Amino acid sequence: MLVEVLKSKIHRVKVTEANLDYIGSITIDEDLMEAANMIPNEKVFVVNNNNGARFETYIIKGERGSGVICLNGAAARLAQKGDIVIIMTFATMDFEEAKTFKPTVVFPDTETNKLVD
Repeated sequence: MLVEVLKSKIHRVKVTEANLDYIGSITIDEDLMEAANMIPNEKVFVVNNNNGARFETYIIKGERGSGVICLNGAAARLAQKGDIVIIMTFATMDFEEAKTFKPTVVFPDTETNKLVD
């Protein structure tokens, strides 16, 4: 049996931009992506803590060290600059493997979106 489990999570980052006139996706600072074990074009599930919106999109790599979290296209209607979001990825794996799997969780500074030592 296969189950879907949390693979990675960036917990509580601030939206820095919302760009409606774009093809869609979420742009994430490359430092955050790397720390959270996420890759470009990976499907993500985003939760907006400010308004309760929940949606799926895919990752575009943002400038390293910029702190960018930019919602693009239709997703820009679901969050605005300054909102706090949680970004998650999931993986499908064997039930027994899933029992011991440990997801990667990152807790950046919510003001700067920079990694905290």
